[in-house]
Amino acid sequence: MGVVILLVMAAGVALMLTRKLPTAFALTLLAIAIAFLAGAPFTGKNSVLDTVLQEGAPALAATMIAIILGSWLGKLLDETGIAGTLVRKIVEFGGDRPTVVALGVLAVSALVGTVTGSAPAAMLAGIIGIPAMIAVGVPKVTAAGTVLMGIAVGIPFELPLWQFFSTALELPIPTVRGFMVKLFPFALAAALAFVLVETRRRGTEHAWSLKSVDSPGAKPRSRRAELGDAPWYALLAPAVPLVLALGFELAIIPSLLAGVLYALVTTTRPGGMNKRLLRTLYGGFEVAAPPLVLFIAIGILLAAVKLPGAVDALEPLVKAVSPHNPVVFVLVFTLLVPLCLYRGPLNVFGLGAGIAGVLIATGIYPAAAVLGMATSYNQVFGVADPTSTQTVWSAQYAGVSPQQVMVRTLPYVWAVALGGLCVTAATYL
Repeated sequence: MGVVILLVMAAGVALMLTRKLPTAFALTLLAIAIAFLAGAPFTGKNSVLDTVLQEGAPALAATMIAIILGSWLGKLLDETGIAGTLVRKIVEFGGDRPTVVALGVLAVSALVGTVTGSAPAAMLAGIIGIPAMIAVGVPKVTAAGTVLMGIAVGIPFELPLWQFFSTALELPIPTVRGFMVKLFPFALAAALAFVLVETRRRGTEHAWSLKSVDSPGAKPRSRRAELGDAPWYALLAPAVPLVLALGFELAIIPSLLAGVLYALVTTTRPGGMNKRLLRTLYGGFEVAAPPLVLFIAIGILLAAVKLPGAVDALEPLVKAVSPHNPVVFVLVFTLLVPLCLYRGPLNVFGLGAGIAGVLIATGIYPAAAVLGMATSYNQVFGVADPTSTQTVWSAQYAGVSPQQVMVRTLPYVWAVALGGLCVTAATYL
């Protein structure tokens, strides 16, 4: 039966790769199929309806709340002009020096990447940052990749992501935080290498296909442009949740709420707070809707693969192919990095969540080791996957294809995954 379950998983991957079904729907159908194949009853204990669907759907509720708060803060950074001001100040400081401007946009991308992920983070840094880089001669692919590599620097400190891994892998937040701190230097080194190498190796390309943020006579493209620069003290808003969660070890949801309140109070008059709070909250829900649906499906899939019947069926097969020697572990899982691309089987926001659940439920690896694998792969997916929303948006906004961005960034993020897997093997195996 274990072989049949693996074949069904492969069919689920095929449905996602060919886009016959959206990822969330494919994962839900896959979970139901696994539950029936594992011999789960229709209702009752360890059943399809009560355990997989009823208990699985809200299993990642804490993560969903963190996603909503992160999206809310992201909308505030956009509407109040905080994100735009950060980018503009960096561009003004960099002048006509391509490498300096790119490094500045990288820094801002990293900062907003700690608040919210996916396309919203790319837009916050890229709407102004990408045209500014192209205007000073940074090649288009490098400009798009710089924003993505910057977001990847912020990913280890993205609080909703901490909550996701904590809940999904049943690990305490300090364990997740500890590994993310170890992963950060690899992400930072790779991002700096990308900017320094690519801006110099490719030279300058003065392409004017995108309007500069300071184009004469250009109309403001957003409310942020009409409002002008945010106060200097408001620019600390993206760092507030991180300082509270990392420095003071405050819980994630209160930390994000503090960031929301700080951004609001430092940019909004008392009479306008109520309207802005509601407007940005509703806007945050729109941004958060796709990941919320995905996390519901992931919770359902995790519940299915943890059923006793599924664990018993998959345990001997998974044990037979899972390396335990630390060196072999690093080599094998480093070679498998491409399987997290194109919504592949090692994508943690797809079938990879189910595989992680199987590895933990069957006792193949300790949960902390699975955390190391999943977060290392996530660094690759978040930058180089041509199907991820932030990659698609950044590439299209820069006027290139997502595949071009993937080819240019993949060697750098592959090295990040290697570093994360080395730390995992040395620490947990």
